[in-house]
Amino acid sequence: MFNPLKMQEMLSQASQMQEEVQRKLSQTVIEGTSGGGAVTATMNGKKQLLKIHIDPSAVSSLSNNTADVEMLEDLVVAAVNDAGRKAEEALQGQLKGMLGGLNLPGLG
Repeated sequence: MFNPLKMQEMLSQASQMQEEVQRKLSQTVIEGTSGGGAVTATMNGKKQLLKIHIDPSAVSSLSNNTADVEMLEDLVVAAVNDAGRKAEEALQGQLKGMLGGLNLPGLG
């Protein structure tokens, strides 16, 4: 027999779990790098970019050459993408841990 009170309790628990995941993700800090550490992108688990660090040696080696600037731009993009990939892995890990190994489509 369907118990509406039990359903409400389950929805409340799911909402609490979602809030907990969001809180943990906002507190999770992930770094992605490129160019052997020349560029580091820092983001949280919600994929919000927090900081970009460019090693001064990467900038001092630039000339007025457009190719050098484009290479640095590519390193920034690569570092951000690396951090985003790691943030996605952190999200998947959080979800798998909280769902206790449930085999839900799209989560693994």
